[in-house]
Amino acid sequence: MEEYDAVSGRGCCGPRVEMAPGKYNREREWIPEEMAADPKLKGVKSRREWKMLRCRHDFEYWAATCVRIKDKESGQDIWFRLNKPQRRVTAMMEDKRRDGEPIRLIMLKARQWGGSTLIQVYMAWMQIMRKSNWHSLICSHVKDTSTHIRGMYSKLLANYPKDLWPGGEGTKAYLKPYEEARNTREISGRGCRVTIATSENPEAIRGGDYAMAHLSEVAFWADTPQRRPKDFIRAVCGAIAYAPDTLIAMESTANGVGNYFHSEWVRAERGESDKMTVFVPWYEIEKNRRKVRDAAALREKMDAYCLKLLEMGLDAEQINWYMTKRREYTTAEMMQAEYPTTPEEAFTNTGCNVFGVEQVARLRKGCRPAEERGELTGNALTGPESTENLKFRADSTGNLEVWELPDEEDRRSERYVLAVDIGGRSPGSDYSVMAVLDCEPVDGSGKPTVVAQWRGHADHDVVAWKSVALAKWYNNALLVVESNTLETDNTGGDPAELILNVVWNHYTHLYYRTPDDGTAGRAKPGFHTNRQTKTTAISRLIAALRDDEYVERDAKACDELSAYEQQPNGSTGARAGCHDDIVMTRAIALTTAAWRRTGDPEAWSVRCGARW
Repeated sequence: MEEYDAVSGRGCCGPRVEMAPGKYNREREWIPEEMAADPKLKGVKSRREWKMLRCRHDFEYWAATCVRIKDKESGQDIWFRLNKPQRRVTAMMEDKRRDGEPIRLIMLKARQWGGSTLIQVYMAWMQIMRKSNWHSLICSHVKDTSTHIRGMYSKLLANYPKDLWPGGEGTKAYLKPYEEARNTREISGRGCRVTIATSENPEAIRGGDYAMAHLSEVAFWADTPQRRPKDFIRAVCGAIAYAPDTLIAMESTANGVGNYFHSEWVRAERGESDKMTVFVPWYEIEKNRRKVRDAAALREKMDAYCLKLLEMGLDAEQINWYMTKRREYTTAEMMQAEYPTTPEEAFTNTGCNVFGVEQVARLRKGCRPAEERGELTGNALTGPESTENLKFRADSTGNLEVWELPDEEDRRSERYVLAVDIGGRSPGSDYSVMAVLDCEPVDGSGKPTVVAQWRGHADHDVVAWKSVALAKWYNNALLVVESNTLETDNTGGDPAELILNVVWNHYTHLYYRTPDDGTAGRAKPGFHTNRQTKTTAISRLIAALRDDEYVERDAKACDELSAYEQQPNGSTGARAGCHDDIVMTRAIALTTAAWRRTGDPEAWSVRCGARW
């Protein structure tokens, strides 16, 4: 490994030019190529001018000679010499800057390696050494965090070497009030303003003249109909030109999946965003090592997870540290949540996940944007006529996503299963979800595959008839409607009679069940979710993920699977603030498909309280 020395420039990022000791560079130095090409280099007449010119072109040198930070281990103020993860991220930003491209990144933080400090110091370098009138915004979920981040500015300026301050002769480095603005300060002698804000008031930043933004702990920003992270980000992006030297850094520790930050991370990973992804695993942090006395004995103690780390190329000292640190936690999942190896572990491990992190990650590989989006329409909105003259109408705002159209050559009704989880009517309630599963895909894999999904809010009778139309479109698929919501909906009469029984009279390929007590009696349409049937369905889904038995297409399903947890009372369900509507459609579809494959209807009735 090449020696790293920020002061000499050895091992620093970017293309470098070796300079032998001279009149003003008293030691051998490796300076950036852009400094060597700067015409001002020929006019340097003093050691100070040499340093100032290098500080302008060399962020790592500037940080190591002009910036003092608090060392978290010793508590002492030290020069800011970048650690390994910080150097990697600096190289990413500097590549963009040198190429004249805007700098945009999304950073998933794991433990404290100085990511926020790096972003703030880099922004300070741009404002102090490279640009004037180059204003920045610092925003977090709460004002105290934003104020703390700006406090790093104050500390930086208070300790700045007086002989290297570029603000002009006789000027002092400090943040001064800017007119009467309470949340804005100006860097003395530079004309650069630093504004702090919180995500709770997105309107407060509109109209601001910003060139850089540090958006901190985005995963914890409130997400309500009144305050949505995407609205704030849109306001920030609208205030910052897509131009060279501009910067937007969105960073956060993970706070589960399905939220705005996680969605943006996944979008960036797919290459659909303007942002570079930054994740620092525990093993990249240099101090996470422990000496090994007996390598053979350590190898004997390694479990499957640690052996996988070894296969990844980690050395014995890193694995020894990991195994030792893991003893502090009661479960391996808790260790993975605190010290993740992958982004998936950071987002999904809470210590009580029902579905394995690696299994969900494997399932996510099959996800892709739908081939079509729109709505399926008939001759009416509800009733039997809604299933007549069916046509798919493309609409970018539609609720129906289609990955594979119905197979017109294979018209067997047993090929498809359509599971329905009925939610609420209002936008803030649970979603209604219909999922179509192709149980015999033509690719020959034999794995049931999600081929279509409707997800939205509508009146219950509309949802019921839409599901019939979708089932009919998919070659008269077996329609399995989770009936709990309908059977407890007291908006008038007996909803089960009014909706599912009416549907049954017009669509016979509908799942129904025998009475719960197993006695003789009238069968009821719909899949009733209770402790027994839910346990059966979720267990089937767990096995399907474990054994790689089905193919998912919708990334939102993987988000829900990652947020599905074992609850304190022993039940299972979505993490607070998350949904499990898609999860239940997969569980129900896979379960009923498996029952049907057994070929013994009477056994289904006795064992599961269900029959055809």
